[in-house]
Amino acid sequence: MMAAPAGNDIPFDEALCEQGRNFNNKIWNAFRLVKGWNVDEHIAQPEASATAVKWFKMQLDKTATEVEDLFSKYRLSEAMTDIYKLFWDEFSSWYLEIIKPGFQQPIDKATYTATLGFFDYLLRMLHPFMPFITEELWQALEPRKEGESIMVAQMPKTEAVDAAFLDAFEIAKGIVSNVRTIRLQKNIPNKQQLTLQALGAHDAQFNAVIMKMCSLSEIQTTNEKSAGAASFLVRTTEYAVPLGNLIDKAEEIAKLEEELKY
Repeated sequence: MMAAPAGNDIPFDEALCEQGRNFNNKIWNAFRLVKGWNVDEHIAQPEASATAVKWFKMQLDKTATEVEDLFSKYRLSEAMTDIYKLFWDEFSSWYLEIIKPGFQQPIDKATYTATLGFFDYLLRMLHPFMPFITEELWQALEPRKEGESIMVAQMPKTEAVDAAFLDAFEIAKGIVSNVRTIRLQKNIPNKQQLTLQALGAHDAQFNAVIMKMCSLSEIQTTNEKSAGAASFLVRTTEYAVPLGNLIDKAEEIAKLEEELKY
């Protein structure tokens, strides 16, 4: 359905089905992850989780409004693509990663309840395209009444979205991606906490999310970056990660020599 815009014929190819199979696996694994968490009603909701819940609710409402508009124009392949990206990228890759508790740690009740609500919302959006897996998981999500079915469940009402908040969160995602790239390039293990320096204007409202996702000890606002720091730009703001003694010089030289040889 994603590969077939309205009015276009496409030759059938089994490879097109693989994406659907992989997506089914993604949905199933996300469900198993969420239902496998232990809930502790006595722990407070972490700041990063509260921010993630606020952001994802807006992201859901924004996509649901777009999908409703696409349905009205019979642009079904575009509607499916929007929902696919929402589940795969925003929900699985970002939201679940931010709220995920530490190894063998419980999750707070507020975040868990919100997450189940989001999963219910996503399953309803996916149902017209993927009726079987969504019905199965919707029934397993929480106890249902006799004869209750996702087929006749109402779509949730959407609320107004703060576009500036969503845009600011995209900047935070850019920072996280860049810090993770530096870790990967420099072979710095995730358990090794880093410091992030912001040179210029930095929106601190997402600091808790950035610190958790990047394993940071602090975020500093400064006018001058440390010597030997790895830097990157997000929009117009420069950020730097001081590397200090974290670099294995022999390994870096060997890597550069390999590149030169290549």
